[in-house]
Amino acid sequence: MDRGRLTSNDRKHKVPRGTFATMEQQPLILVTNDDGIFAPGIRTLAEEMTAFGRVMVVAPDKPQSAMGHAITIHSFLRLQSVHLMDGVEAWSCTGTPVDCVKLAIYKLLGGNKPDLLVSGVNHGANISINVLYSGTMSAAVEGAMEGIPSIGFSLMDHAIEADLSQVRPVIRSVVANTFKHGMAPGTCLNVNVPRNDGAPLKGIRVCRQAKANYKDEFETRLDPSNKEYYWMRGAFESEEQGHDTDVHAVNNRYVSIVPTQFDMTAHHAIAALNTWDHALG
Repeated sequence: MDRGRLTSNDRKHKVPRGTFATMEQQPLILVTNDDGIFAPGIRTLAEEMTAFGRVMVVAPDKPQSAMGHAITIHSFLRLQSVHLMDGVEAWSCTGTPVDCVKLAIYKLLGGNKPDLLVSGVNHGANISINVLYSGTMSAAVEGAMEGIPSIGFSLMDHAIEADLSQVRPVIRSVVANTFKHGMAPGTCLNVNVPRNDGAPLKGIRVCRQAKANYKDEFETRLDPSNKEYYWMRGAFESEEQGHDTDVHAVNNRYVSIVPTQFDMTAHHAIAALNTWDHALG
């Protein structure tokens, strides 16, 4: 079955074992994040998802920002049932966002796949190169690797008390369209919403990832024992002015949607590499 285009008949046969088996047969939506299970962003996302189907939340028990696609292999993992909101099964996990996705599928759901995976709402931007460092987006990429339509949502405001009101209609629109149209196999969506500065959003733009990077700096500090340690700092710098990028979109108060894939092959470089002399002797 093509997980990118689930039909109503497909969903009837995807009711997971265990807790949800006796509930009304609706799409199952897995919600996760990297800011931690009690971050306001994930509660907002879970609340919005209840309008689309049954919701399971599995998220880190503490902030896991910038963990990328890390998984836990040299330590144990724990799951703890928590109360997040009425009618939603929620679990905290001692691991990374990707650990949360794996445990949800292979432990809590017994190998069954949810109909949709949503990650966020991240407190902070995941535009451009941030997608490689982001635990939020790595959870969505993991979902795509499992053949699950997956979306990462981010608000460009790091404040824990950030105003999430403008994110809610974006979530509803993108998720509704995902259920209606499906998603290309091997991809997920990276959605970034400008912070609420009082001005309305201008709309939604499908974009490409901008070429940008961080100008890293390391500040030297002293601990209480007078020993040096380093604190990474840096400024985000865009290398281009293209109007079709996620950076340009959010800077002009548009929501950006970037289709993202886990195949990191540089296909455009293959032809040139095949001209090299690859003799071994």
